[in-house]
Order: sequence, then structure tokens, then C-alpha cells
Amino acid sequence: MKESMPRSVVRVILPPHLRTLAKVGSEVELEVETRATQRSVLDALEARYPMLRGTIRDQVTQERRPFLRFFACEEDLSHEPPDTPLPDAVTSGAEPLIILGAIAGG
Repeated sequence: MKESMPRSVVRVILPPHLRTLAKVGSEVELEVETRATQRSVLDALEARYPMLRGTIRDQVTQERRPFLRFFACEEDLSHEPPDTPLPDAVTSGAEPLIILGAIAGG
């Protein structure tokens, strides 16, 4: 018998400019077919909302855009490798993955 892959429903909170672009509310729920990592969640987000491709990460390098940060469980996950598993509280749906637009200025 083949063991099934882990499956998660991950809640993602988007910044206002991406909500407007995707025409969604502040939070979306995504079904992630593989282990929930930043990469797998962003893959699912871009598959469901193709207009977001290239807005969160570069389409060629797959690197996070400079003025976006990733938070979960009150921790900054922005510099974690993209294939690091997300915290259990995120994969269980108890806590959201927050994509936050950074503020810059002088």
C-alpha cells in the first residue's frame, strides 16, 4: 500500500496590494498537496491566483521580493530556506502564514 503524501490546508494572509490584485479578502485558504513549506505554499498560491506570479518571488530565481516578509507564529521566516517545513501550527491551520509588505522610507 502506497503511503499518501502529507496534505495541509494553510491559511495565508496577504498584504493589501496583493489582495487587490487577486481580488480576495485578507485571508485565503490553500490546499497544499505536499509538505507545507514556503515554496509549496507559494506554488499553490500562484497556481490558484496566477495574477500573483512574480509579485511575491522572482519568477526566474524564485527568491523572495525584497519588500516582502514571511511571518508565522510570531517568527520572521523570511530568511529560512524555501523548503524548510512550516511550523505545525501553520500546517494544522491554527495559525496563518503572513505575507507582509515591508515599509521603507526616510
